[in-house]
Amino acid sequence: MKLITNTAKKLYKEIDLRLLNDEKPAEFLNCASMLPEFSDYPLNMLLALKDTEQSPIHHPEGNVWIHTMLVVNEAAKRRELSKHPRAFMWAALLHDIGKPATSREVKGKITAYGHDKKGAELAREFLSAFNEDEEFVSRVSSLVRYHMQILFVAKDKPFKDLGGLLKNSDAAEIALLGLCDRLGRTGADRAIIEEQVEAFIQKCNEYREEENRRWQRRE
Repeated sequence: MKLITNTAKKLYKEIDLRLLNDEKPAEFLNCASMLPEFSDYPLNMLLALKDTEQSPIHHPEGNVWIHTMLVVNEAAKRRELSKHPRAFMWAALLHDIGKPATSREVKGKITAYGHDKKGAELAREFLSAFNEDEEFVSRVSSLVRYHMQILFVAKDKPFKDLGGLLKNSDAAEIALLGLCDRLGRTGADRAIIEEQVEAFIQKCNEYREEENRRWQRRE
């Protein structure tokens, strides 16, 4: 078991307060990331985002840290719309925590396939290190796990998993997080993104209805 320093614990608590109360939590996070404590485990998992580059086509804003800060500020605008604001805000901060471990350059293109699944594991590790309760940890990690589903559904990718999402997470919360994720980048087209979110919600509803019909036919 890795030891967590008291300074890391104090900084975690301060981040928690800022995520729930600041209009733009990224302002504090950017300053906090310069502190020595940010190199302590598990905060260093966030620090690694600064060294993780992204595709300039999909993320012209820059590295994963820059993108994450944009997403966190977008999430802060909408946290009152969430059923679980604290879990929602931590999911916004941790949603791409899996990218440092999965990012690769293939034929000149930067990819991070599977960062959603890896991110769910690392989000669980990160929060568990601070002794968060299981319900909270599971809620955050499930949001991280399924945060890419809006894109997968919109583009009809083989990675889409509405069944798993509806069983293990909350479609409305995923839609809200996905909206912030898509908006948290330079040059985001709000109209297109909102259409994708609406289509995602519709697909979730259709999936539920079809599942209900299947159960009725079995009965």
